[in-house]
Amino acid sequence: MNRAEVLDHGTRVCTAPRAGFGTDALLLARFAAPRPRERALDLCSGCGIVALVWHDGGHRGPCTAVELDPAASALCAASLRENGIGHITPLCADLRAFCRTGPEQGRYDLAACNPPYFTAGPRSPDPVRAIARHADTCTLADAAQAAARALREGGRFALCQRPDQLAEVLCALRAVRLEPKRLAFVRQRAGRVPGLFLVEAQKGRRPGLRLEPDILIEAGAARYGETKGAAAAPGQKQQ
Repeated sequence: MNRAEVLDHGTRVCTAPRAGFGTDALLLARFAAPRPRERALDLCSGCGIVALVWHDGGHRGPCTAVELDPAASALCAASLRENGIGHITPLCADLRAFCRTGPEQGRYDLAACNPPYFTAGPRSPDPVRAIARHADTCTLADAAQAAARALREGGRFALCQRPDQLAEVLCALRAVRLEPKRLAFVRQRAGRVPGLFLVEAQKGRRPGLRLEPDILIEAGAARYGETKGAAAAPGQKQQ
C-alpha cells in the first residue's frame, strides 16, 4: 500500500513498502544541495527522495532523477504530479548507459548518488530489494563514471557509503577525475563508531580534502516534516 511522507516545507513524497527512503538519502540531499537554478542529477533515485528534498529546500533548476526500478520511478512521477512540480524529470534507466552520448554530457552542475552498499553477503530473495542493496547493477565505479560523464568541469558529485568502503570510493572518484573535496562521518551520537560517510568531489580540480564536523543522528540531523519524524538508521537501506 502506497503512502505519502511530508517533508519540512510541505513537499509530499510517495512511497511504497519496497520503495521508501532512509536516513542516508536525507543526509545526502542536505550535505550537497544545489543552488536554486543549478542543473542537478539524482542517480539511483529510488522514489525520488533526494530530488524532492532539494525541491523542498528551494531548488527550482532542471533536475533529472535516474532510477532503474520502474515501480520506484513511477512513485517519483506520482510525487511530482501530486506536488505540481515541473522542473524534475523522472527517468527510468540504467545509469551505466546514462550520458554516453548526446547533449546531456557535461551539462550538470551537481550530481548525487545513494548507491547499493553491498558486494557480498546474504541476499534478499526479493529481486527489487536485492538490486537496491547489492552492487550488481551499480558498482562504485559505475556511479562515478556516470557522474563524470554528466558533470561540467568543476561540477560536484556527492555520495554516501559505509565507512569500510572509504578507500574504494576515493579511488573510484579519482580514477575519473573527480577529486574528493569534502568528507563527513555520520554517527548515532558523539563517540560512537560511524555508520556512514558522505563525500563530495569536484570534476577536474586540484587535490585538497576538507574533513567536516561529524553529523550526529541523535542531534536531529535526519529528522523531517512537521512532526520531525526520523527515517531509518544510517547505513541501513530502506527499500
